[in-house]
Amino acid sequence: QVQLVESGGGLVQAGGSLRLSCAASKSNFRIATMGWYRQAPGKQRELVATITSGGSTNYADSVKGRFTISRDNAKNTVYLQMNSLKPEDTAVYYCNADLLLPTMRPIGTSWGQGTQVTVSS
Repeated sequence: QVQLVESGGGLVQAGGSLRLSCAASKSNFRIATMGWYRQAPGKQRELVATITSGGSTNYADSVKGRFTISRDNAKNTVYLQMNSLKPEDTAVYYCNADLLLPTMRPIGTSWGQGTQVTVSS
C-alpha cells in the first residue's frame, strides 16, 4: 500500500486562507486520481475536490471558486489551497489516492490520517 501524510491544517479566522499538502510514500504502485474529503463533527465524510493524473479537477459546489486542488506528479503530492474560509469549512480533512498496479489495474484506495481545519467566526 501507499502511505499518505497530510499537513497544513490549523486554526484560521473566517476569510483567511490555508494550504493543505498530502504526500504519498514511494512505492511500486501508480497513483491515479487523488482527492480531498472532509468530515465535520456529527456529519458524514464528504467530497471536497478531486484531481486526475492528467490534471482534470472536480469540486463540491460548496467550495467552488474558493478552493483549488493541484498536484505534483513527480513528488506524488496533492495540494488544496483554501481561500475565503468560512466557519462551515471546519472539519477534519483527509486526502486519498486511487492506486494502480504497474499494469494499470486498479487495486484500491489509500487514505491519509486527516488534518484538522478550524475556522473561527
